Amino acid sequence: MDLQLTGKTALVSGSTQGIGYAIAKRLLIEGATVIINGRNQQRIDNAVAKLKQAVNGAEVRGIAADFSKTADVDALLAAIEDVDILINNAGIFEPKPFAEITDDEWFKFFEVNVLSGVRLSRHYFPKMLKKDWGRIIFISSESGINVAEEMIHYSTTKTAQLTISRGLAELTKGTNVTVNAVLPGPTKSEGVSEFVGQLAKGQGVTFEDAERDFFKTARPSSLIQRFADVDEIANLVAYVASPLSSATNGSALRVDGGVAKLII
Repeated sequence: MDLQLTGKTALVSGSTQGIGYAIAKRLLIEGATVIINGRNQQRIDNAVAKLKQAVNGAEVRGIAADFSKTADVDALLAAIEDVDILINNAGIFEPKPFAEITDDEWFKFFEVNVLSGVRLSRHYFPKMLKKDWGRIIFISSESGINVAEEMIHYSTTKTAQLTISRGLAELTKGTNVTVNAVLPGPTKSEGVSEFVGQLAKGQGVTFEDAERDFFKTARPSSLIQRFADVDEIANLVAYVASPLSSATNGSALRVDGGVAKLII
């Protein structure tokens, strides 16, 4: 299927690895020009080199910005005047008992996970409306609707993203701009693989055994009973970013392996 992304420019925040990197790669494969982002210039340079090697003729560049620093965000916005597609993917997570989460950690999670998308959208959304075309996609999580009690601060930020996404979509009526959220479930990103690998080492079992135990005990409602691959998330995001998804607006689209036991 031709997703008709040739000639479109996309900015993917938090994209030097994991889901963000996979999204950038998929958009490049579909012909888009992609700007990736990370906090470290060396990681950006490495990711750009990998993407150019993986995708023949890839039009990709990167810009460093730490979304916990307003000055970095301002510099990014000054350097990237306009985009057709904005993927708000930057985010952090950390399992931690509720009583041990400090005020500073709450503020940090909100700044990185929520305000990153707010600040980028506030800049690019009016431009999209003016030219009557654009796509904004928030990468939320099934934890936004299926609260993870082991990281309540993370779940709270992911719920907030859903509200912002739907609210912006309400402002697109009668235009060719859409705003949606994609909700991945447990996904085998670098961070998750490292976390499960540590569990496996601590328990003296294989990664596969630790993965099976995780879904048996922590996510028993999963229908696929495995971690999703980052490419499985990226495939949905690429479709939602394309002109072919023009009737999909204001939606929270789950790619969670059936973890959330909902009928919609």
